[in-house]
Amino acid sequence: MIVVSREQSDLSAIRSKVEAGERLSFEDGLYLYGPDVPLGEVAELANAVRERKHGNVAYYNINTHLNATNVCVYRCSFCAFRADLRDDRGYRMSDEQILARGKEAVEIGATEMHIVGGLHHQMKYDWYLHLVRLLHEAYPRLHLKAWTAVEIHWFAHMTKRPYRAILEEMIEAGLGSMPGGGAEIFHPEVRRQICEHKADATPWIEIHRTAHELGLRTNATMLYGHIENAYHRIDHLLRLRELQDETGGFQTFIPLAFHPDNTRLDHITKASALMDLRTMAVSRLMLDNFDHVKAYWIMLGVETAQIALSYGADDLDGTVRHELIYHDAGAVTPEALSVEEIRRVIVEAGREPVERDTLYRRVERTGIGDWGLEAGK
Repeated sequence: MIVVSREQSDLSAIRSKVEAGERLSFEDGLYLYGPDVPLGEVAELANAVRERKHGNVAYYNINTHLNATNVCVYRCSFCAFRADLRDDRGYRMSDEQILARGKEAVEIGATEMHIVGGLHHQMKYDWYLHLVRLLHEAYPRLHLKAWTAVEIHWFAHMTKRPYRAILEEMIEAGLGSMPGGGAEIFHPEVRRQICEHKADATPWIEIHRTAHELGLRTNATMLYGHIENAYHRIDHLLRLRELQDETGGFQTFIPLAFHPDNTRLDHITKASALMDLRTMAVSRLMLDNFDHVKAYWIMLGVETAQIALSYGADDLDGTVRHELIYHDAGAVTPEALSVEEIRRVIVEAGREPVERDTLYRRVERTGIGDWGLEAGK
């Protein structure tokens, strides 16, 4: 049992800090997770910060996912996506299949491809590098957001080369930015139970620091609703906030709701919508130096993500075609949303829908496949 000594913190003091634009403390974050703090009060504060940063705008993009293999050397207890090398579920996409996915993305007007997957036992680093180069050379306008810090760590392990060299080579091949996956929960007492052998907080943070130094923008995530508690969540958020103070390279934070189905943690009850919304709001309040907080509708459900636009979130992600990782873990959300559907969800929430690219530049379209970036953005 972890006991935190702190001065008395109450909602009125926190409200005063938020209104003055002052930073919240670790103790403030724990207090906001407390059962005696009304969710509506936390939501009001988070929404004030959200509107201070973005007004009434809610962002979305047209994107697609590519999970080129599900074969993975790691056996994380929370993962339903991975497969063993000889598992009937195991697969690895061919160059032809990868290029076909890129062609489809361009034809539907996607501006981004999100690329993550398993760490295949038999595939060398060159295959992962080739995948990026293959897509970039064939579809140069498609932004490739690829490889979590865990994957970069694996590539460095395989090649015995530094993170910087790996990232520089990936950038040369066409890497445009990095997703925030693999962070899970940073605190070691949780991490050693859910992903013991995977890269821990130290390399995750160092890889993102290096990416930022090279000019790559990255995202950050937190997987909640499993064996962690409020202490671990706030610890996680403050580690991210500290790195953002140092580099300014994070652009979006995404709280990820754990889905227990088909995992070794399937005895855990999925977090409630109320916990989802509180985590969204607390994240917005604690991460004062992050521009964007995303309500990832694939994991939250469309309805909860829609409500989250009043709980601190300013982004719903996008059309998200071909997502496998969270659907394998029991997500019952649609396989994809159309542009019309996602814009309707935003308008129903009382927000103004704005299409963005990966770097949050506004996208202007004259047709589905004909798009450009707004001047000056």
